[in-house]
Amino acid sequence: MPKKETELELSQRVERIRAAIASLESQKAEMESNELIAPVGCSIARYQARGQKYRYWYYQLKAQTAIFAKTKGENEYSRFQHLGKAGSQAHIDGVLAVVRRNQIDELTRAIESLKESWLDLYCDEEKVGHRVE
Repeated sequence: MPKKETELELSQRVERIRAAIASLESQKAEMESNELIAPVGCSIARYQARGQKYRYWYYQLKAQTAIFAKTKGENEYSRFQHLGKAGSQAHIDGVLAVVRRNQIDELTRAIESLKESWLDLYCDEEKVGHRVE
């Protein structure tokens, strides 16, 4: 017969999960409030343009759907936002914005996982309580 977990052990596990969730939520809130963040599902794409003599590499922020306002025409949107040459400020800002988006998405997944774990603690406790009775 398995050992019955004490109330103290359960409350300690609950507190560890709660503290981890609070820490991750704090990190996520700080990232969301202070920095430029790419829209969900965006990535950096590299493309080549040809001049008369040379080929040039440029970068763009690429979305899954048309979300970037076009400079020409009202209410027209594109899947791409031009960032310019490698090392330009727009290029670096775009890369960092995508990295931040990925970090926020990962923090969100971790928070949700911990919330499920927290619920599991109480589901397990109910099962144990019913078996003992």
